[in-house]
Amino acid sequence: MTTGKFILCILLAAAACRITAQQQKMTLEQCRATALEHNKAMTVATLTFDKTASDAKAYKANYFPKLSMSGQYLYSNAEMNKKLTGNYLPTFVPNPATGELQPNFLTFPDGTPVYNTDGTPVFKEYAYFPDMDIALKLNGSYMAGIRVEQPLYTGGKIRSARRMSQTGHEMAGLNRQLTRSEIIVTTDEAYWTFVKTTELVKLAEIYRQVVTELLRNVQDAFDEGMKPRNDVLKVQVKVNEAELQLRKAENGVRLSRMNLCHVMGVSLVTPVVATDSLDFSPAVGIDRAAGYTGRPEYAILQKRIELKRQETDLIRSDFLPHAGIMANYGYVYGLKLNGSPLLDKLSLSAVLSVEIPLFHWGEGRHKIRSAEIERKIMEIQSDDASEQMELDLMQALNKCDEAELEIKLMQKALEQAEENMKVSRDQYEAGMETLAGYLEAQTVWQQACVNLVNAKTNRRYSETYYQKAAGKLQN
Repeated sequence: MTTGKFILCILLAAAACRITAQQQKMTLEQCRATALEHNKAMTVATLTFDKTASDAKAYKANYFPKLSMSGQYLYSNAEMNKKLTGNYLPTFVPNPATGELQPNFLTFPDGTPVYNTDGTPVFKEYAYFPDMDIALKLNGSYMAGIRVEQPLYTGGKIRSARRMSQTGHEMAGLNRQLTRSEIIVTTDEAYWTFVKTTELVKLAEIYRQVVTELLRNVQDAFDEGMKPRNDVLKVQVKVNEAELQLRKAENGVRLSRMNLCHVMGVSLVTPVVATDSLDFSPAVGIDRAAGYTGRPEYAILQKRIELKRQETDLIRSDFLPHAGIMANYGYVYGLKLNGSPLLDKLSLSAVLSVEIPLFHWGEGRHKIRSAEIERKIMEIQSDDASEQMELDLMQALNKCDEAELEIKLMQKALEQAEENMKVSRDQYEAGMETLAGYLEAQTVWQQACVNLVNAKTNRRYSETYYQKAAGKLQN
């Protein structure tokens, strides 16, 4: 070997080692965890769960008093200028006996009051009230203070709103579980499809080796004049078919690996290598007595009915009495009269508000009835969906049984195909079997291998579908 070839071999070997080192060997559980971590739908479901938690806390805050600070300032060029006309005012004198003020009437010597021609009494003395100018201005008025508001009774509106927010939070948690189970199903499908295509590549390589070895033997026999050229061509066709099948299988591996990377949310060129095999059988625990009530979809349906019931209570609260109290403590300045402020002090005020609906032309009754009908519709839809989930579970159980039976049948078929190919080879070598018969036996054996791989893959699919139908994937 020349020095150049030796160096080239070393470089190729180093590159192969580097590629092998870069490969990421991953189990099914690792792929699930990666998909759950990077999947955008799972991220949205988690954020929605956190959002509903904040909403529930916000509605709970409505039970407690609200404290706020406010301030207003008024700028206005409007003003009022009035003039009070002067006049004469009657006078009063104290009563010596009682000390009370009494009109200071002008009287006759006998004590009888003197009256004007219009019948009004005449006073002894009058006080003169001069003209007065009044200027009232609003400009420069302001107020600042602290306000406290506390609802006393709202007809159950706050309670219903809070319960609805709590139910919404619980539904968001169930939706996160549902999203989790759906991601796991998608990941399992992608993972086992990748494993399947990898197995099909191995089978395609074995089949190519078998027909290539047969081609070599037939070619040697043809060179010795023991076989016709037609036999060589027949085997060459099978070799070409094997090459094509191998190329398709390799392309399938690349596509299935890219699809698995896409599901996991990693780069499509990540060199993922599956470590679990189709022969490995984890303890799935098929339980025919298991129900579908553990599925998040079922719990979501029940929560929707509960939400509709709470929505009815919320609507009913709009037509019940409401009561609340508000207190304000602050400083008020302004409303100047002739340049002097009329208001200039701290003050405390409180308001009790009560609202009692009396008559709304049946609006409340019809709204409540509409909400109750929606709840009944939701109950009917829930019953229908529950029956469908029960059918899904039964179908998943049947698929598991069928998959196990299919594997047993395909294993027997493979054993028969191997025995048939061995017998056909021995007879062909002994001259008792035609080449076409031997090639047909090889084809049957290859198809039996493919069928067994498909059966094992279907079992993996059916196990995942059963776990989802039984509500065992979201935990």
